[in-house]
Amino acid sequence: MAGPVHYEVYIRKTAPAPWTLQMATEDRANAIETAEELLRDDRAAAVRVTKETLDPDTMEFNSVTVLTRGAPEVQRKRVVPEDEAGPRCGSPQDLYAPMARDLIGRVLEDWLNRQGVTAFELLHRPDLAEKLEASGVELQHAIQKVAVPESQAVGQPVHDLVRHYQKLSERTIERVLMAGRKNQFPDLENHSLADLAHRLAGQPDRAFIMGGIVSGALKGVRGGRARLDRLMDLAERAPMDGPPHAMVMVPIEQVMCELFAARTNLADVLGPALDQGASLAAVVRMVAPREIAALIAQDPRLALQVPIVDGPAARLGERVADGQFPLLSASLARMVVRELMSPRRLRPNDAAGEIDILRTLATALTATAGRLLTLEEVQSAFNERSKALVTADFVAAYVKECKTVLCEAEALTRLCENVTGTANKRAAARWLSACVGSLRFEGEMRAAAPDQTAAQKLGVLAGLVRAVRGCGLSERDETDIITAIGAVGGTVEGEAKITAMLARSPAPVQQKLAVLLRMAAGETAPPGPAADRAKVEAVKLFRAPDNRAALAAAPETLAPLKPLMRAAGLAA
Repeated sequence: MAGPVHYEVYIRKTAPAPWTLQMATEDRANAIETAEELLRDDRAAAVRVTKETLDPDTMEFNSVTVLTRGAPEVQRKRVVPEDEAGPRCGSPQDLYAPMARDLIGRVLEDWLNRQGVTAFELLHRPDLAEKLEASGVELQHAIQKVAVPESQAVGQPVHDLVRHYQKLSERTIERVLMAGRKNQFPDLENHSLADLAHRLAGQPDRAFIMGGIVSGALKGVRGGRARLDRLMDLAERAPMDGPPHAMVMVPIEQVMCELFAARTNLADVLGPALDQGASLAAVVRMVAPREIAALIAQDPRLALQVPIVDGPAARLGERVADGQFPLLSASLARMVVRELMSPRRLRPNDAAGEIDILRTLATALTATAGRLLTLEEVQSAFNERSKALVTADFVAAYVKECKTVLCEAEALTRLCENVTGTANKRAAARWLSACVGSLRFEGEMRAAAPDQTAAQKLGVLAGLVRAVRGCGLSERDETDIITAIGAVGGTVEGEAKITAMLARSPAPVQQKLAVLLRMAAGETAPPGPAADRAKVEAVKLFRAPDNRAALAAAPETLAPLKPLMRAAGLAA
């Protein structure tokens, strides 16, 4: 094993036995011959020869199988702990747990969408239970979707689980139908919701009955907006406080959580005209109205990015602002995070607008950190979303509307500023570095332009440098980009001879010094050759005897120059 490449021979003495190392050699032929001899002499049930190559960077060996002969490996069954064995739902009450309802919503998604209801309503409405039982095939397929993966997880036969869940579904449906026959779910047209809540207090089945009452109130109401409006009406009719108040609000919140989980319902509530980014911003405004109002008060431009919510969504926002429906608020906030981490574009036809809405969402979600989400969850979501902003497709779409390479550089600088994560910052910096280091960028800045002088070009480059410094790039990337911009600025200044012309101009020395010092400080010229030449000329002007005498005669003229001298690295 002294060399960078060697061969290892492994054997299994019996079929179920694990692999054990038999020998290692640098001779490939010897390794293969030894393995075949072991198998031929029945000293092993199976043999394997691997080629091990040393990676000098990591000092680890990369393994490649060269030869495998003999009995195949025996696949061992996974040992399932006792607390995980058996069906995960054993009684009808287990199906009412949040995780179970979520699973029911997934396996019966198509059927529930056709009926325009949620899994919570299915478990509390006799008419829906009867329809599902009559469908037959729908229920059978849903049971199979649950039983097959659970069989692999818990190690129980599929048929046993199918039979178990068939019996469980029959018992659950019978429970709901029996409650309907006994009129346990009163009609709110003839009863007061508050009175019913007070009457049910202390009863063992109060949660099930109140769930049926709330679900029955949604019967015949279709569409996310109309259903949310009805739920808000029920919330207004609930008792003011105490356990009866919670008894009503809990099922309302559970239905809303499942209601907003469907993308079609969300679009119906917020408005179909909103794109994905605007919808997410509207959701944040709905669950964090006070934070969004405070942000808009500080920066009114945010109001252009965050849509106004009205109707039932506004009614829900008012209750959320009062501290009601915390589970729904957290659920919607996490939904926004999931969408940010998905590959779906926020604004498919507007790359620049996507960055705008992403910046708005970052500001809004950061303001809610600690109440709805942790700061780590927010940062992780935007790091993941930033990966999509530095891909070749997005960057091409982002700079597509730029007519000049300078426009591209400014746009890419803004991209660098708005992406998060070290790797994403580095990727964005590579795009910007390639742009400002290209011959096209240099040629465009050197070309004569009727609407822009050389001095104006230097000012533009200086502004670009300041923007790059505000992007939060790594020191190396920032230095490389600024150096490239400075080199172009030096070429522009050298061809126009701006510094030399300033030094020879008949203007007062104070005025010439002010212009040169601004260039040397990076205010009107990028750091690099142009700033360095301006600094040299400024020093020459200071040292000239006539100029020193003129400045000494009017010391008050030096006061405005001292900050510029310090910025340029000259002793004030």
